[in-house]
Amino acid sequence: MFKAIFTNSFGILFSRILGFLRDLLTASALGANIYSDIFFIAFKLPNLFRRIFAEGAFTQVFIPAYASSRHKGVFSINIFFLFLSIILIITLLVNITPALFTTAFAGGFSDETISIAAPYVAISFWYLPLIFIVTFLGAILQYKHHFATSAFSTALLNLSLIAALLLSKENPRAEIVYYLSYGVVIGGVLQVIVHLIAIQKLGLTKLLFGGAKYLRVKSKLLKRELKKFRYNFFPAVWGNSTAQVSAFLDTFLASFLVTGSISYLYYANRIFQLPLALFAIATSIALFPRIAKYLKNGNTEKAMHNMQKAFWFLLFFLGASSIGGFILSQEIIHLLFQRGAFTQEDTLQSAAVLQMYIIGLLPYGLQKLLLLWLYAQEMQLKAAKIATFSLGAYIIFALALITPMGVSGLALASTLSGFVGFIFTVKAFGVKNFFDILRSKNALYFSIGALIFTILILLIKETLALI
Repeated sequence: MFKAIFTNSFGILFSRILGFLRDLLTASALGANIYSDIFFIAFKLPNLFRRIFAEGAFTQVFIPAYASSRHKGVFSINIFFLFLSIILIITLLVNITPALFTTAFAGGFSDETISIAAPYVAISFWYLPLIFIVTFLGAILQYKHHFATSAFSTALLNLSLIAALLLSKENPRAEIVYYLSYGVVIGGVLQVIVHLIAIQKLGLTKLLFGGAKYLRVKSKLLKRELKKFRYNFFPAVWGNSTAQVSAFLDTFLASFLVTGSISYLYYANRIFQLPLALFAIATSIALFPRIAKYLKNGNTEKAMHNMQKAFWFLLFFLGASSIGGFILSQEIIHLLFQRGAFTQEDTLQSAAVLQMYIIGLLPYGLQKLLLLWLYAQEMQLKAAKIATFSLGAYIIFALALITPMGVSGLALASTLSGFVGFIFTVKAFGVKNFFDILRSKNALYFSIGALIFTILILLIKETLALI
């Protein structure tokens, strides 16, 4: 289990290092202003749909269904063509009416700003069908316990964007955003290529070609499996949508605040997402196929044993990240971004947002682990209900906090909704199961370690202040 987790973690870390280099170059070239806001809007649109339809709901429903299917090749190709068709239709709609979709995401932008942003949105959206192909192939690779390709392939997107920034660094900001938009699409193409190579090397090409060959002949045998897939998929879509709706509302509400607010949210969230991806997401990806197989075979004891090990692994690493991220928020933002067009004021604003996000790191990370138990048991409807409560809490907190706290209030609202979601997820997972995990000598080690680590970080902060 831990070998798969560390493979994912190293791949994500490598990608995130390149991502921070990309953000460093972006901050230097664009700063935190209308052009950076425009690019983040253009990039956020396909990423929103990707997380809802591709990486999120699709993977969570596809892997358990694929594991239990008696006609894996035909089943997977059937699902692939269905989803790709829908995603291509959405992509074409966005390209036909980009201004409409841009307005939906940034209602606070002026008509002039929306007209500037619309072409970038249309270009960037072609990333969505490409990344769905990547997700589909990656899910099959995960089932075969091959994680390296998907973990490291995201680096190709970042390399493409870094190349775009280096090639356009002397150009006007409007042209830099064009380069970045095309860089997003090129990065998607590169990710597809490396996944196809991995599929071929693992001998899975025959499975997919066989599925396509016998699709018409055997598709009638899949009626029950496809019906079950659809039944689980739509609750999973909603369950994954709520987090993305929150992100959409963040952007929408921030567009009414001072210029640069969207960028402050973006830069702070990028740092927040690093430990979340490095530990929580990497663990969930590695553990999900294993838990799904154990539960499918009725081996609940082994499944719970793996959950226990993963829980304490996450608690220690996410706890340390939360302490360090909160105390050293300003120093982190300054180190990573304060250069070029990114000012000291931008650092202060982004650091305040980061602190509000980082408070929610532990509940968000642990919730991801507990949710995979629900998805492995095909309890997508239960997970969707939890996500609905979390979204409702976010809306209430966001509207309550945006006026007194500004952009930091939006980040705090996201964190508070994370706590709400975590509480409901613990209830669904089983309060007894949860406290059985907590009743361990690891709890004492965690408490002592957290205290010592906090003192150490405070001493580091004091030392840095004296330099």
